[in-house]
Amino acid sequence: QVPLVESGGGSVQAGGSLRLSCDASDYKYRTNCMAWFRQVPGKKREGVAAIHTAGGERTSYADSVKGRFTISRDNAKNTIYLEMSSLKPEDTAMYYCAAGDGLVLPAYCAPVSDDDFADWGQGTQVTVSS
Repeated sequence: QVPLVESGGGSVQAGGSLRLSCDASDYKYRTNCMAWFRQVPGKKREGVAAIHTAGGERTSYADSVKGRFTISRDNAKNTIYLEMSSLKPEDTAMYYCAAGDGLVLPAYCAPVSDDDFADWGQGTQVTVSS
């Protein structure tokens, strides 16, 4: 099985932008729900954004990132993106790509519980300085 692989993290100043990528080549026919979570050392993993990849592509976001982050997909490349703008120091975290547990309804594809996701990437670090 080919694992999920995140890339695109780095260090930026507050107000800057980054685009994270998740290679989900092996998950196109395994699930219709993909998401991004993030984690700070010593704290639990926090849901950031999710996308239902069929039909109208419903997306959902944590309140803390609404209006600043956008989750999207490139179907041809089987890649999930997280575009981040107006970055804040509190966005600093390890960001993880997650794949849903099989096929789910759009309403149940949300960045809420990590128990809803079956597989995870290795993470990519995002550091935002003042």
